Amino acid sequence: MKFGKSICVLNVGGTRYAFSREVIRDFPLRRVSRLHACATEKEVLELCDDYDRDRNEFFFDRHAQAFVFIMLYVRSGKLRFVPGVCELSFYTEMLYWGLESAHLDSCCQKRLDDRMSEIGLDSLSEGSIGVSGDESQSPGESEQRTALTGRAKWLEMMRKTFEEPNSSLAAQLLASISVIFVIISMIMLCASTLPDWDTAKRNTVEEHRIVEAVCIGWFTAEIIVRFLVARDKWDFLRRPLNIIDVIAITPYYVTMAMAGAGMPGAGLGVAGVILRVLRMMRVFWLMKLARHFLGLQTLGLTLRRCYREMVMLLVFVCVAMAIYSALAQLLEHGLDLGTQNHDYASIPAAAWWVIISMTTVGYGDVYPVTIGGRVLGGMCVVSGIVLLALPITFIYHSFVQCYHELKMRSARYARSLSVEMLH
Repeated sequence: MKFGKSICVLNVGGTRYAFSREVIRDFPLRRVSRLHACATEKEVLELCDDYDRDRNEFFFDRHAQAFVFIMLYVRSGKLRFVPGVCELSFYTEMLYWGLESAHLDSCCQKRLDDRMSEIGLDSLSEGSIGVSGDESQSPGESEQRTALTGRAKWLEMMRKTFEEPNSSLAAQLLASISVIFVIISMIMLCASTLPDWDTAKRNTVEEHRIVEAVCIGWFTAEIIVRFLVARDKWDFLRRPLNIIDVIAITPYYVTMAMAGAGMPGAGLGVAGVILRVLRMMRVFWLMKLARHFLGLQTLGLTLRRCYREMVMLLVFVCVAMAIYSALAQLLEHGLDLGTQNHDYASIPAAAWWVIISMTTVGYGDVYPVTIGGRVLGGMCVVSGIVLLALPITFIYHSFVQCYHELKMRSARYARSLSVEMLH
């Protein structure tokens, strides 16, 4: 900005906000930050509705209350809908200032998705709801073009590439490579349990080491880069999938350290057992697929939202198991009627029969022989079906809801990717 005073005033719907030039330059709203690069009043008027040179005041004929909530996002990082304002109207304001639906909190994102679905905007662009030209941006472009300059903009682009597989072509390529390495690692893990694996490994030991080292190297580099470009390092370390990533790659380095200390993998004793357990922990690499597949993401989100229902289901099963196992032990062994069933010698032993009966698995290794025990077994099976079915309805509806949300988000990224390919 090469004109006006050092203090800039934004007048949005009659409400005035004063900022310095430096704040305007790094402002998180893209439309505001672009004012700093304007060299003439003509360029300024392309971004705002009017400009007062004497007071260095920029006028925006926009919704004042909506901008208040947008400013709260600038200060606190949380963006929510204005009470009493149509979701699409507020979304239009967001697009005008350079924000996207990804900036909304998850609850408000769901409201927006539901609203767009109701009026048939599932597959339409954002220009269909009243924002045209430069105001309409794809999800990837809008977030990357917020006032991030220099190193910050590069870090944000790298973060989206590694954290959001559908955000760009480069992100999809990295995700595909990661999936290939996961599949190769799982094939090697499964093959290592085959009887002929040791012989094959001795014949091609160098090849196996190279493949394993390349896979671990990729996973290690991936998690290091994702940590370096993360916005909040502590939040990154607390995420379950990131913890699983660390657990999955740690055994390789522990194995190398033990080998360097003179403890071979084939050795017996405690060290050998620990080494075999650590190697088997590589199965956690499969959890990395949750970053790339909608079904696994839906499952994880459903379990996170339905933990109360899951706890309720667990309580139902535990209470019923305690009651039926005590009664089964009494009828089959405790009454001493001459037909003692030693499979029910204790309540914990009877609890195994109860749990496989309630879940209708019925391995057949344990079964009642007395008339009272068989009647109890029938009651146990019927009550198990009823108790397990009660919370399932809530979990099912939550699963459908989570799938719809993630599918809408994936559709937005797909539109962003199509725009990127066209340009």
